[in-house]
Amino acid sequence: MKKKYEQLQDSAVIPIGSYWQLVRRRFLKHRLAFVGLVTLLLVAIFSLVGPFLVKTTYDEFDLTAIFAPPFSQHHLFGTDELGRDVLVRLMYGGRISLFVGFVSSLITTGIGLLIGLLSGYFGGIVDRLLMRFVDVMLSVPLFPVLLILTMVFGSGLTNTILVLSVFGWMGVSRLVRGVVLSLRESDYVMAARVLGTSRIKILFKHILPNVMPITIVSATLNLSYAILSESSLSYLGLGIQPPTPSWGNMLQRSMNYILSTGHSSVVPWWLVFFPGFMIFITVLSVNFLGDGLRDALDPKFVSET
Repeated sequence: MKKKYEQLQDSAVIPIGSYWQLVRRRFLKHRLAFVGLVTLLLVAIFSLVGPFLVKTTYDEFDLTAIFAPPFSQHHLFGTDELGRDVLVRLMYGGRISLFVGFVSSLITTGIGLLIGLLSGYFGGIVDRLLMRFVDVMLSVPLFPVLLILTMVFGSGLTNTILVLSVFGWMGVSRLVRGVVLSLRESDYVMAARVLGTSRIKILFKHILPNVMPITIVSATLNLSYAILSESSLSYLGLGIQPPTPSWGNMLQRSMNYILSTGHSSVVPWWLVFFPGFMIFITVLSVNFLGDGLRDALDPKFVSET
């Protein structure tokens, strides 16, 4: 029996080295995913490294250059209503937006993965209770609740991450549960049970590695969702608060001046375009990356390569 169990386990899983080589090969063939990865890395470098390469800070005023247009002598992306450099604020704002996105994505993916594993593997009353709780959470109108919570508990970086994390894990838990339900009836899991392997060991040694591909893909989707949600909350004035810049609150402040500046006859279109473009290109890159990871990590596709 033990020998048969080892054979079943070996046949169910591609050797780790070969598997990740095939994943890398398939991912590199997905051109949009590769472009998305490169673009996301460039955005991260722009946000993390960029502030160290400029002499000004995000809150430094230049009252002699209010609403300076892009590509001017000292301001590549122009300035805002206080003469602050838009390029520099985009760099610092990218730090905040990406940090909120990555941290909340990690938290929501971790919560969803744990609940999906427990619900799918143990079944019975555990599954019913957890899934009914998920149903309740999914029935809550998300964005109005986010607005209410940020008004009750306050805005800011920590509260924004907390609010996004509390209401972002349900989709991951359902996806993971579906995969676990099929895996727990597989031959090598049944053989492990017969040999007396503990449930915890089966869950984390034999089932968890096989649900990681779908979990990684879900994490990328949660990342794009978190960036958009943070931008939306900040745009409404309930997320990251000035003077700390984020792409969302940069858009929010720009709307006060896009129709009438009060200082110049020129409409400051760059105050809307550049933050909006950064959100657009980042979320699009993450979606391309998630699409490529889905194809590359799918065991069916990998085994056919």
